[in-house]
Amino acid sequence: MRPLHWIFDLDNTLHIASRHAFPVIDRAMTQWLQQQLAVDHHTANHLRVSYWQRYGATLLGLRRHHPELNPHTFLRACHPFAELGMALHPMPRLRSTLLQLTGDKYLFTNGPAEYGRWMLGQLGIADLFSGIAGIDTVGLRPQPQRLAFLQMSRHFAVALRDCIMVEDSIDNLQMARRLGMHTVWLSPGRQRHPAAQHQIRHLHQLTQLNARLMR
Repeated sequence: MRPLHWIFDLDNTLHIASRHAFPVIDRAMTQWLQQQLAVDHHTANHLRVSYWQRYGATLLGLRRHHPELNPHTFLRACHPFAELGMALHPMPRLRSTLLQLTGDKYLFTNGPAEYGRWMLGQLGIADLFSGIAGIDTVGLRPQPQRLAFLQMSRHFAVALRDCIMVEDSIDNLQMARRLGMHTVWLSPGRQRHPAAQHQIRHLHQLTQLNARLMR
């Protein structure tokens, strides 16, 4: 396949979210739940984790068990830009890698679109992307839900079979593969998975993959 459209995840794909962004977001989620539900910190944190484990996203647990809470307010509160911007950890050679890839580039994240847009700007790569889809773009459905992918495809006006998805989450890549997308798993380990057509340990290895696909 010659690359037509690259679909990138954001967290732990374009930047190392586990170093700073994820702890900030998790803490903000817990604080918001504590305030909105009038519970103690331990209870709020337990709800955040248990909803994530049970439903795949804390947001889904909130929508099911606390319909009185506004999901968009939740998403905004849980992505405090001032605190998130205190430390950024872009993947090595990020901009030069993206510049060398053939085809359009799109961002598809389980965070809100505003967070994706802000983070691309902070990473200095916003000009390289043709579009952004966040969880609020696709009907508040998180990956790996099938409808999230289908709505992403409609939003970008691209055929899934013409897309290469680059992700650190094998769960998301399994759905992507089932829907006909080409898949690249960014994984530091050596374990293989049938949903990953290609596996890389570092993002900059995409340039080598791109060269092979163009031949």
